[in-house]
Amino acid sequence: MKRFFLFSALLLAISGCVETNPEAILQRDFVTKVEVGDWRDEIIYQIMVDRFDNGDVNNDYNVDRRAMARYHGGDWQGIINRMDYLEELGVTTLWISPVVKNVEEDAGFASYHGYWTQDFLAVNPHFGNLTDLRRLVDAAHRRNIKVILDVVTNHVGQLFFYDINGNGSPDDTLMGSGMSSPLARITEWDPDYDSRGIQGWTSLGESGPAPIVWVDMPGINRQAPRPVEFHNELWFNRRGRVTVWGREQEACDERGLAGSAYQDNTPCFNYIREQEVFGDFPGGLKDLATDRDDVTEALIEVFKYWIRVADFDGFRIDTVKHVDYPFWKKFNKAIRDYAVDELGKDNFFIFGEAFTGIDWLLASYTGGDMFDGVFYFSQKFQVFDDVFKRGNPTVQVENLLNARLNGVDGHPGYAATGNPNGPKDENGNLIAPRSLLVNFMDNHDVPRFLYDVRQTMSAERALAAFHSALVYLLMWDGIPCIYYGTEQQFAGGNDPNNREDMFEPANMPPREGGGRYPIFNTDNPTFARIRTLIAIRKTYPALRRGAAAIRWVSQANSNDPNPGNPDRGILAFERVHAGQLALVVINTSDSLTSSTHSASNAPMPTGFAQGTRLKNVYCEDHVCTDTEAQTFTAGANGALDLTLGPRQAMILVPAQ
Repeated sequence: MKRFFLFSALLLAISGCVETNPEAILQRDFVTKVEVGDWRDEIIYQIMVDRFDNGDVNNDYNVDRRAMARYHGGDWQGIINRMDYLEELGVTTLWISPVVKNVEEDAGFASYHGYWTQDFLAVNPHFGNLTDLRRLVDAAHRRNIKVILDVVTNHVGQLFFYDINGNGSPDDTLMGSGMSSPLARITEWDPDYDSRGIQGWTSLGESGPAPIVWVDMPGINRQAPRPVEFHNELWFNRRGRVTVWGREQEACDERGLAGSAYQDNTPCFNYIREQEVFGDFPGGLKDLATDRDDVTEALIEVFKYWIRVADFDGFRIDTVKHVDYPFWKKFNKAIRDYAVDELGKDNFFIFGEAFTGIDWLLASYTGGDMFDGVFYFSQKFQVFDDVFKRGNPTVQVENLLNARLNGVDGHPGYAATGNPNGPKDENGNLIAPRSLLVNFMDNHDVPRFLYDVRQTMSAERALAAFHSALVYLLMWDGIPCIYYGTEQQFAGGNDPNNREDMFEPANMPPREGGGRYPIFNTDNPTFARIRTLIAIRKTYPALRRGAAAIRWVSQANSNDPNPGNPDRGILAFERVHAGQLALVVINTSDSLTSSTHSASNAPMPTGFAQGTRLKNVYCEDHVCTDTEAQTFTAGANGALDLTLGPRQAMILVPAQ
């Protein structure tokens, strides 16, 4: 197959409609219009376009804001209109949801999220046209804000069904005689996984591989995929949907497969991974055969196109662990080489989303031609959930840091070297993937942090827990990512309730004493704290680029009343960069005052020289002035004995 087969389709599309040719419309070169420096300096802000703001009512069709699973009307113009808001918060990078044309709806649910691709080369008209998309990126670049595109290569929308019974219709039925063979429910849209491929079946038994039938429902854009090359059944794995999630070990036990679902190279683990890589994503999303060279080349050309026409600065890639490793090596290398060699984007950033708490599995996607970084799910589960929500001992932070650097269970840690064309620092040195992990406390696939903590504690304590977790998010080693609405105290539960509207009628918490905050409010306490933390991070390079060193953690639960554990809930870490040092101390207890000393009163050592005078620059809703900042003096071995109230935090830097 010729490498550039897809460009013929692109040229035909462009010549057929001037609106798809932004170079002609904008009459300018396509080169980076924003200075992309060290990605560790960035503050990523995740936007689900449909839920952020409605800037153009002319693209409001099939909108139903009464239903959370329908389109609500947000668009690219809405983001453009809110650039002042984003800039005031301190955001430096936008991560926007997928832009490609989707199946309009499926079983009453709409594709507002963007993950149901139908046409890889057309924009989703709900969000605007191609010119609007480019105008958004240009508007961001004029403010030195980068834009990352959400990319899906694992699957397309539910564009065909498996004709299991051979009648040409997508049935949902019971099959089997109930006597010689058991009754089984079969849905031909989304049948259960079969390693052999989905088989034809009637009450008489199996009949060989089931054919697939492409759907033609133009009214809801449920048609064969485009470009036309994707209209090929051999380009899909056709094994049915993953069935093991949430019951991995049970699924292995049912099949008599030995070993653990969480330890590699056992029959059980290999079966789980087989389903994850070759199975359809539940909901009928059809799995692409990315192990084929022609599929790989087509996807490479598709996403080169999107960098070219919209001037993106990086990719966030969806469903990484559902695609084979060789694909990622080819795809990521080709995308990086194109961005650097053809477009001059020397710091194009590619990070992946592998939804797993298995830390070594996440780490396996970094290094070489793999990903520059990954969405740090193990930290989400082990630190944000276990420590900041549930009060587990802060030593878990240290354990995870050690795993990140040194590996766990015989597996290597996150890569210390990246791709030669990967992100670099200000001196042109490659930044290791272990320093480019994307930290997050919630996103569109998990409940909001505030939703979870409000189930177990009072509103006041929940907000305090939320604010202490934000300190960790924005001060810890890696790239912080804020999910839109976090700054407005959104508290939605599982999908789709965690995808609230930022625009009227806003789903926001009531003010103390009643009433509601105005939309895009810049005065609420959480917006102010995030703005303050971002300002502090930007001021001190050590808090952006510095390696992390643990100074104090506790073995006790954060709310342990035992007075013999005076450090319960304490987490203290330093960030060190180019001779600069900053110390962050957080009390994760929501009920107890704690200190940085042991039961024998031995104080916390630090990296500061004896006699160094330090100041706390974090005054919660603002950066402390010199006159109001608490000051401390480091003792022998840099010793500091600090006392913090429940959920209190300090950020200490040398006083000038």
